[in-house]
Amino acid sequence: MVDLKKHGPTIALLFTMLVMLSYGIEWVRVTVGSVMDMMLGPFIDVLGVPFFVMILILSSMTGLYSSLVQKYTIDYEKMQEVQAKARVFQKEFREAQLSGDEKRIKKLQGKQERMMQDQLDISKQQFTPMAIILVLTVPIFFWLLFRLPPVGAEMTAASGIVLPFVGAVSLSGVAFWIVPAWILWYMICSLAISQVIRKSLNIGGI
Repeated sequence: MVDLKKHGPTIALLFTMLVMLSYGIEWVRVTVGSVMDMMLGPFIDVLGVPFFVMILILSSMTGLYSSLVQKYTIDYEKMQEVQAKARVFQKEFREAQLSGDEKRIKKLQGKQERMMQDQLDISKQQFTPMAIILVLTVPIFFWLLFRLPPVGAEMTAASGIVLPFVGAVSLSGVAFWIVPAWILWYMICSLAISQVIRKSLNIGGI
């Protein structure tokens, strides 16, 4: 039997990589997107919800479940404790170096190894929530790609959006450099709602 406590982070990392690789496989994207369209398509086709509003709703959901998953899978108290100890250690180590206290430096180096192990443990904790969030988010992205207006299609009120410093642009077009407008809009909405939720749940950043 696999020891999930010991090998869980490795399994989660491998699973995360597998999910990300699926993005490059067209038939996977289309299949998942078409299945998701059975649930989400009627909001556009029947209820007439504009595509940019669907992105707003789905990105807000992403911000919500991402924050909740991280809150209940990551030990934030331990993370903050480790970060506080690291700041104190760095200050002490810098003072020891400046004073040339070799005995104190050697003692702190022994302490540094234990601190690095604590930081590694905290980093491993992040793999599991990352995998869970990807499982929930990737199908949403596949659906958005499935329903995204074709590049070059005529822009309408439902398929376009007005962005700050960019102006009116089609969601399938480029907002700036190589960043598509729909990705930029998704990120803005998701980050905004995430900040509100994190503040209310009193959780830090990852």
